[in-house]
Amino acid sequence: MKSTLLAISLIFSTQTFAAPSRLKDIVSVKGVRENPIIGYGLVIGLNGTGDAGGEITNTSLKKMFEKLGLNPKSEIGSKNVAAVVVTAKLPAFARVGQKVDLIISSIGDASSLAGGTLLVTPLKAGDGNIYAVGAGPLSIGGLKKGAKFATTGTIPNGATVEKEVFTEFEKKNSLRLSLNNPDFTTAARVEKVINEELGGKFATAKDSTTIDLIVPNQYERNVVQLMAIIENFKVNTDSIAKIVINERTGTIVAGGDVMVKPVAISHGDLSVEIKGDGDAKGAKPGAVYYLEKGTSLSELVKSLNAFGVSPEDLISIFQTLKRDGALIGEIELI
Repeated sequence: MKSTLLAISLIFSTQTFAAPSRLKDIVSVKGVRENPIIGYGLVIGLNGTGDAGGEITNTSLKKMFEKLGLNPKSEIGSKNVAAVVVTAKLPAFARVGQKVDLIISSIGDASSLAGGTLLVTPLKAGDGNIYAVGAGPLSIGGLKKGAKFATTGTIPNGATVEKEVFTEFEKKNSLRLSLNNPDFTTAARVEKVINEELGGKFATAKDSTTIDLIVPNQYERNVVQLMAIIENFKVNTDSIAKIVINERTGTIVAGGDVMVKPVAISHGDLSVEIKGDGDAKGAKPGAVYYLEKGTSLSELVKSLNAFGVSPEDLISIFQTLKRDGALIGEIELI
């Protein structure tokens, strides 16, 4: 248990000295993103592990045969077929003919999709248009060791892009950068670094997330080259003081800038007092531990570590300190 607490204290102490980050790792560019696409299809060739005669599967089989010129008179059912939902991510600037990976998930009562082949499946975006078409044999890993999720598989490069998302990125005369983790200080630093590096007033921080960028004249019709330069600029990022707690696993992650005001803590057999003047008068030896005013959370954890406090106890102590107003920082439960 003590080793776990020591690791936590080391996380606190090293975060303060984080190295500068590249802009490409902390911002996204408006209009440059993946687009989810989805489709409904059938997986065939299963060895009796498909849907057990479900209505959706049977209806789909009948419609498929009708499109192939057949006209079955009766219900069609087969445990070698499974109804599936097919999903994929259409990359930014995807071009016709480009390949994308597929994820196939059973929606019926099939027990396994192992050995199956996805029939031709159109994939649509939110606007209802078909952007890709997928098909091919499924891959399900871990079969020899016993796959835990045999009803989900993948097809690497299983879909071909048929329609492009129209953009004229190279013709833009302005760009909008968005911080992945909104912060006013970081936004101001991004503005300053870009303007200093480009030698003019081209970037303007609009809020804690948005930095608008005017394309310099020398980069007109060459925005790709501009972004290749800008995304490698380095910025010292900042963030609010925060503790993230996962009560299910007992995991605690906190930044080194979380501070604790003068306060006394009593938790079970543990008693800790943080005083503004460091006065230890009246303390029983070994019962009360004193820390100076303006104690960082990392120092508090080190002292609690000496008492063998468990992560569960730390969670309770942090939540109580926050409720009392003695902990300067946010607590986020996940």
